[in-house]
Amino acid sequence: ARSEQQPEQQRHQPDTHRGDFGIVETAVSGVRFSEHLPKLAAAFKHFTVLRGVSHSVAAHQLGTEYVNTGNRPIPSLEFPGYAAVYGHEFGGPSDLPTSVAVPKSAQRSGYLGVKFAPLQTGSTPKKGQPYSVRGIALQNGVTVGDVQRRTNLLQRIDTAFGEFGKQDQLLAGLDKFSQQAFEMITSDRARDAFDLSKESPAIANRFGEDGFEQSCLLAARLVEKGVPFVTLQYGGWDTHNDGFTKLKEKQLPPFDAGLAGLFETLSEKGLLDETVVYVTGEFGRTPKVNTTRVGRDHYPRAMFMLMGGGGVAGGRVIGASNELGTGPAEEGFSPDDVAATFYTALGIDPTKEFHTPTGRPVMIVREGTPIEAVLAS
Repeated sequence: ARSEQQPEQQRHQPDTHRGDFGIVETAVSGVRFSEHLPKLAAAFKHFTVLRGVSHSVAAHQLGTEYVNTGNRPIPSLEFPGYAAVYGHEFGGPSDLPTSVAVPKSAQRSGYLGVKFAPLQTGSTPKKGQPYSVRGIALQNGVTVGDVQRRTNLLQRIDTAFGEFGKQDQLLAGLDKFSQQAFEMITSDRARDAFDLSKESPAIANRFGEDGFEQSCLLAARLVEKGVPFVTLQYGGWDTHNDGFTKLKEKQLPPFDAGLAGLFETLSEKGLLDETVVYVTGEFGRTPKVNTTRVGRDHYPRAMFMLMGGGGVAGGRVIGASNELGTGPAEEGFSPDDVAATFYTALGIDPTKEFHTPTGRPVMIVREGTPIEAVLAS
């Protein structure tokens, strides 16, 4: 954000660092956002911005693994993502998935095993159209009786395998999936949770036709209906070329409307105080504009994240980057610190030890420390 407005004739001539965007005032005096995030600016009381988050993993896949686990990736072990850890600690209702990913998730179950993997919808909802999710809705003429007969057959096969299936992590996970699949397919509550047509017009009209906006509406509904953990994925941020045009015309408007709508809807439904919302990319972008391509490249040394909802102070900016955005102004925060903060807000001790299938003890977050300023009331 700019500290002062530039004359109109200069606003569309990107400088070497600040770029082409103006600013807009937020709901909190003295804090300004990009002019292309007006709805998030108005909803700022619901969340905190963490600035000066820094790491050194500039590759997409590795950076994604880092911010989705709170542990720097290592070759010898795959760490579980947040949803898997939450499911391991708290579980969920038998007739609803413990974790839903729309349309998919970068979070893996890691050494905790496949039984803690999320239900991935594979698509995003479309405004005004029925939303069918495989594993929730019966399709192609299949009836509940058909599912019951197949379930009985699986149970007989399980009996034949005896104790072997219980000792194998993969088979145990698949067995859990098959049991829960029957519960969900025969559950009115599960089908109702995914039915966006039942949302009131006042809430539904808050979200536009874009898939991310509809996913945010679905996330709020899933939480309301009892799904413990929901992950949304929104790609397209690799703006190396013509970045300002892509951001203002394609990326930022749905992000702004969808995320602001999610915060407002959770608040209106009385769910925000008990729901923690965490938003991140895998890294930031270079502070200096690549003038050849008019975009910004990979840059993990200075980035921001958002966190709001249950146990998180709203309307704050915590941390800072230096004058040119090349790194934190002071010590900064690591993804490990943010993960430890997120787990703490969820009621999970980030220092708790799990055990891998081979018996190796591993802390949930190996290096991070909760950021007290985020959790302060």
